[in-house]
Amino acid sequence: MTNRKRVFWATTALFSGLIMAGAASAQSTGSQTVETTELDTVVVTGNRTGIDGAIVAQRNPRSTATVTDQYIQTQNAGQTPLAAVNLVPGVNFTNTDAYGSSGGDVTMRGFDSARISLTVDGIPLNDTGNYAIYTNQQPDPETLSRIGVNLGTTEVDSPTASATGGTINMVTRRPASDFGVTLVGSVGDESFNRYFAMIDTGEIGPWGTAAWFSYSQTEYDHFNALFGVDKKQFNGRIYQPLGDNGDFISLSGHYNENRNFFGNQQVSLAQFNQGLGYTRPTYVPGSTQTGINPSNTGNIRGQSRFTLGEGLRLTVDPSFQYTLAHGGGNNTWTRAQLDSIGGVGSGDLVFTAAGAAPTATTVTLARPNITNTHRYSVLSSLIWDINDSHQIRAAYTYEFGRHRQTGQQGYLTNGMFDNWFAGRDGEPVRLQDGSILRRRDRLSHATLNQFSLEYRGSFVEDTVDLVVGLRAPFFKRELNNYCYQRDTSNALCTNVAPTVVSAADGTVRFPTITGPYNTPTNANHIYGVPGSFERKYDDLLPNVGLTWRFAPNQSVYTSYAEGISAPRTDDLYDRTQSDPVPETTKTFDLGYRYQSGTIIASVAAWRTDYKNRIVRVFDEVEGESYSRNQGEVTLQGIDGQIGWSPVDGFSLYASASYLDSEIKNDLPPITAGGAPIPTAGKMLFETPEWQYGLRAQYELADFVFGLQGKYVGERFANDINSEIAPDYTVVDMDLRYTPSWLSAADAYLQLNVSNLFDKRYLADIRTFDPNGTGAYHVGAPRTAMLTLGVAF
Repeated sequence: MTNRKRVFWATTALFSGLIMAGAASAQSTGSQTVETTELDTVVVTGNRTGIDGAIVAQRNPRSTATVTDQYIQTQNAGQTPLAAVNLVPGVNFTNTDAYGSSGGDVTMRGFDSARISLTVDGIPLNDTGNYAIYTNQQPDPETLSRIGVNLGTTEVDSPTASATGGTINMVTRRPASDFGVTLVGSVGDESFNRYFAMIDTGEIGPWGTAAWFSYSQTEYDHFNALFGVDKKQFNGRIYQPLGDNGDFISLSGHYNENRNFFGNQQVSLAQFNQGLGYTRPTYVPGSTQTGINPSNTGNIRGQSRFTLGEGLRLTVDPSFQYTLAHGGGNNTWTRAQLDSIGGVGSGDLVFTAAGAAPTATTVTLARPNITNTHRYSVLSSLIWDINDSHQIRAAYTYEFGRHRQTGQQGYLTNGMFDNWFAGRDGEPVRLQDGSILRRRDRLSHATLNQFSLEYRGSFVEDTVDLVVGLRAPFFKRELNNYCYQRDTSNALCTNVAPTVVSAADGTVRFPTITGPYNTPTNANHIYGVPGSFERKYDDLLPNVGLTWRFAPNQSVYTSYAEGISAPRTDDLYDRTQSDPVPETTKTFDLGYRYQSGTIIASVAAWRTDYKNRIVRVFDEVEGESYSRNQGEVTLQGIDGQIGWSPVDGFSLYASASYLDSEIKNDLPPITAGGAPIPTAGKMLFETPEWQYGLRAQYELADFVFGLQGKYVGERFANDINSEIAPDYTVVDMDLRYTPSWLSAADAYLQLNVSNLFDKRYLADIRTFDPNGTGAYHVGAPRTAMLTLGVAF
């Protein structure tokens, strides 16, 4: 491929034959440092360590995979970076639309996104409360150099309290050494338009300081819901080398502002089979047919490495993150219902403030679920190279998160929220007794202190690598609930005193209160009282890995790692104090790798023993949800991938995964005297047995053509396996034209078509009960997008 064609495959230097490919999946600066020493230099015939960015050679003694910017840039412009790992074996990513700014879902080896750690440059991005991954809030793909995946395991310094399924790490590009400007514009179906601009300062000043800054703006309509997305994003990085030994300090920043409308985009299996889910509803002015999902998220990330002496290095990565977001809709009240919560006269007060007609019998109000988080973390490592073959690392991680969850209701105008964040930033709904109408009000603090030790050694003339580590997380949640809790998800916030107090379990009753927060199914109107409590979780998590390079370009490896997932905040806020024990995993991998100049391949057999799985069950009698431990689950399977480039300009990539899961225990009865939920012997929901991925890429003159497909097998919609989502195959196409005759600037024109054959399929599955029916997002229909890029 010519240099001109490479310009937009990689916004930084491409992986070369000297790449330290062992660091391709590393997270923190400490992990990248220990994995890019001479211990981890990958040597393959022909000095080729990657094939068109879809697969990269590895040396670590664990199951890992990496995609680089060369592959990422072939995908839809502006797409969430997580879509780029969809072909990785064991991983399945689904979007709620074709462009990625409305949200999506990712699973790995049978674990959902809340059990997968997502990081950028090593800092954790999962929600501090429920560990959710918000795929639409991630950095623009043009700002990344690579994405690494650890399948089923973490690194020894992974800063997470929930990573039983594995980790995904995005790595920010380094600034270019020369000044440059990149401009990208895209248009597509559903009124899609996106603009991206980035400037590289090049090296400036006497110390070689370099930086880049970028901005993007994205707008489009939903294919099956009202309105659409308006998103803007800022990114940047300043990089200062310290000498010529690899030491540096760096400061990166990210801010994402997303304004997303959504409606009832989920369908049942029966509705999907009837052909529903693909029609955009008609908006009726003044109606309340839609909800919103706004978010303001940002972070500041520091990275640094210092050589303290011969063979002794220190890395420190501080960061701060901010989140303000919610997914909200509306609810309808009568005067009597408002009076019952806020005192007589509340109904008249609210109806008047809402501008309701005097004859109106109900009023509809904005109902948000707001989360506001301030998060501070520091990752540090002290690395001692004893000699060229032996190394010791001690790491410490501190993280503190302030997690505020509120639901201040607000007013609507013509069916729309008066303020994107309802009563929090706009006019709240005040009641007669002076209180504010809200659906929840709680505050939690999450603190992680983690200590890690790791030894790396190379033996037998550098043919055997041994890695032994120990991770010791100490995690604490301080929880404060200022409302009466009905169940895991619903609360009653009122100054009205309860009528009945139960001495047996500490619950109270509000038989006179009615309204959206006191549903008829909660016949006894039972609530838990406001209060504060604390939960602590700690463990010792060993990991060990061994690699043997027994022949040129060939190696085998084995690894063992333990993981933990502490309960989420929603698992702990309940009518009565809930205290599920943490989930734990023990994962074994045995793999083989072949890495030559034209072929990079790997295959691994693995098994995970998964204990204390936390599930939420629904009590139909009381209309309430609870969190509880289910017991043991066994997962085992085979993952494989291969990249082959027989001649310059042509490459093939294929991946395959087989997964068998078995739940070992029935769920205990939900109500006294009830029957157990028959989950023993069943498979985990949303976990396909088979997945396949395939990509072909061909270069001819000024054109590069790519065609890729993903097959996902049947998935159960619940843990009793009574409902099955059908299997599907989705094919995507990309075609890039880079005019060699244009000398004034580097430019390209790229066509992307997702879901080329317009396959109807079900994407992610949401099930709120182990024996309930599934709610599905349908996959986006065929969508075309055209992108023009220029660099000079």
